[in-house]
Amino acid sequence: MKYQLSPEIEQQIKALVEAVGSTHEVPLGAMIQNLIKISKENSDYHDVNMISSTLRELLGSYRVFLPYRDVRKVCLFGSARTKPSHPAYKISEEFAHKITSKGFMLITGAGGGIMEAGNKGAEVNMSFGANILLPFEQRPNPYIDGDAKLVSFKYFFNRKLTFIKESDATVLSPGGFGTHDEAFEVLTLVQTGRCAPRPIILLSAPGDSYWETWIELIHKELLGQHYISDDDLFLFRNLHSADEAADHIVRFYKKYHSIRYHGPLTLIRLNSPLSERALADMNKKFAHFLVKGEIEQVSAEDIPFDNQVYPGIPRLTLYYNRSTFGRLYEIIDYLNHVGD
Repeated sequence: MKYQLSPEIEQQIKALVEAVGSTHEVPLGAMIQNLIKISKENSDYHDVNMISSTLRELLGSYRVFLPYRDVRKVCLFGSARTKPSHPAYKISEEFAHKITSKGFMLITGAGGGIMEAGNKGAEVNMSFGANILLPFEQRPNPYIDGDAKLVSFKYFFNRKLTFIKESDATVLSPGGFGTHDEAFEVLTLVQTGRCAPRPIILLSAPGDSYWETWIELIHKELLGQHYISDDDLFLFRNLHSADEAADHIVRFYKKYHSIRYHGPLTLIRLNSPLSERALADMNKKFAHFLVKGEIEQVSAEDIPFDNQVYPGIPRLTLYYNRSTFGRLYEIIDYLNHVGD
């Protein structure tokens, strides 16, 4: 039965939020109300305890990542069973070193194999571990074990949320079910606009056809039977070089900074202004992706609902069609090559 909070309880919640002094009064009050309703409507102790454990895990993750919120990060996925002598291990270790030497931090699943290669190859104090508590196979590798940037999860869904929420790029080395789970998760989120565009790189050693075989399946079965569109093939890149993978990620954020969807409006934040000539060229080149109007460049101060986030950098405003998110990669690629 749906539980209704009495006016007295609502007032007490409001007083509690005010006493706490939170700057997030509305969501905090709503969160408390929802927790009370869950406890009243659900008599199953295990369900309620799961929600409590979920919030506790998210709090722990938040505390680990918060001090590094302004540093861009890359998630590295791959098999926990890959041996140090394997080419996939070696190229993953090399990639970790390359990308962290460029100022990006690295996030791995904290286990063995490719995860170990990532934490091992990363520059000192430049990697995180998001461990999953399992009865077998998964223990923190020696290169992240004991580090303050190691967080452990009971629930996969919390861990997966953390991987996406705290990162700006995804690199996938050869792996098993878990690697493909992460691959399809991030591809689905970007494809549907639930995650901002990001570099998604399929990385394997030269001569390794692992991802080529995967791509053949994607083309034959998913694209061939119209389960995805041609636009979705823009979402990922297949590379065989640690240098190329690191350079691609760095270039992705050369001029493009970030994106935000606000109602029908899309905002693209830029690291530096676009010239009038480049803006005019964009409007010719990408007009067919718009549902109305033109692409305009404005200052942060011109966007009241967004000017508290990354103030001082310019924005592009456009009414993007929101149906071909893969094509946003073309726009971002254009922006990052302007002036080259």
